[in-house]
Amino acid sequence: MATQRTLSLIKPDGLEKGIVGKIIARFEERGLKPVAVKLVRLTQAQAEGFYAVHRARPFFPSLVQFMTSGPILAMVLEGDDAVAKNREIMGATDPAKAAAGTIRKDFATDVEKNTVHGSDSPENAAIEIAYFFGQLELHPYDWKKK
Repeated sequence: MATQRTLSLIKPDGLEKGIVGKIIARFEERGLKPVAVKLVRLTQAQAEGFYAVHRARPFFPSLVQFMTSGPILAMVLEGDDAVAKNREIMGATDPAKAAAGTIRKDFATDVEKNTVHGSDSPENAAIEIAYFFGQLELHPYDWKKK
């Protein structure tokens, strides 16, 4: 397996519920290490830019409103097959359809307030990481010092 990086966001509902540590622990327990972390509060323009792919969808305005309703924790996670592993740990977008033991099944409220976001491909991961982080903010994990 190749070492990859992926973007992970803990959304406003995750911060509001006080479960940031529990979420990060799940990633770490599965071999995904944070190599960059920052707490941010998105402006409307920033949220619209990040979710521009959904602009024509009916849920876009409420998604932007939700993502600007409070701070989010943006992280770059690194590890073997990080994109797929992150998505597996998060679970299905709809928490009602998510597998038992996934973040969304255990912590999400509904399809919109689903606690976390993760990149859906290595290509999108690179774009999404660059949206939140500059090169000087990314710190490689030293895998040899386990």
